[in-house]
Amino acid sequence: MSVIPCKQDHNLSILVDEYAESLKAHAHTLGNHGLSEEQFYGAGVFRGAIERIRGQFSAETTGKREFVRDILNHMQDGGFIAEWEPTAGDNRHEYVVKLPTGKTSVVEPKGCLDGNNTTIFERPPYADEFFIWSLCQNAAADPRLNVWSGLHTRLSSEMLIRKQCIDGVIVWDMVCGTVGRPCPKLFERPNRTTRVAHYTVPPTCLYVLPKKLPELPERIISAAQTLEEVELLRAFHLCFGGNDDEINYVDFDVAEDKGTLKRRTRVRRNGAVVKESNLTFIRRA
Repeated sequence: MSVIPCKQDHNLSILVDEYAESLKAHAHTLGNHGLSEEQFYGAGVFRGAIERIRGQFSAETTGKREFVRDILNHMQDGGFIAEWEPTAGDNRHEYVVKLPTGKTSVVEPKGCLDGNNTTIFERPPYADEFFIWSLCQNAAADPRLNVWSGLHTRLSSEMLIRKQCIDGVIVWDMVCGTVGRPCPKLFERPNRTTRVAHYTVPPTCLYVLPKKLPELPERIISAAQTLEEVELLRAFHLCFGGNDDEINYVDFDVAEDKGTLKRRTRVRRNGAVVKESNLTFIRRA
């Protein structure tokens, strides 16, 4: 078992690698720059163009915002949430969701979880629940690496050092269930999809985290909450046809070694441990 059911498409990775090599080898033949091959690479045109494209991809949030908007509107129309609104300004969270029970959920969207940007969040004091939502549009990325890196390397460190709880993580976006990232949940039952605007989405991948973080010196493991305790995740689960045995529960444990904090991360699904770290030192980026 793995930390997330889907996996990196090996053939797509090979295709990307081969295309990248071809692009590097023939970049000087593209465009009307009028430079020789030596001048082209010596002037840094290729590197500059690549960095520019990377920056444009990183800054481009329109597609993600449209996806989140359509998903939350769909949930509101179905009565799974009461209402939602984007936050303004430079908050380290972007969406506030009102739940039918009156609770307030706050959501911070991220890209792939293996980057340092994952550690930039701030749970607002008015939040009854706080979530990270990973929208990783890079189909060539490794979802198993990203999810484990996000949960163990990035988020657990920040949560334990800053003593800020995250109630759950949503790993799900517009690429899920497409040819770019086939969803194993659909292999045997391809009708497990939901039509939302122009998207056809599979059930969500959800990670429920502890309500209380572990503290020294007790060495008591902080176990994940139940799904019933995290109302927004339960709303996603019900709205998009999830099965109870697909929910991931994340536990944390801490210890001290020569004055330095260590932590262990464990992910459980359907009653079995699917991924567990050793007690490892916390090293923040």
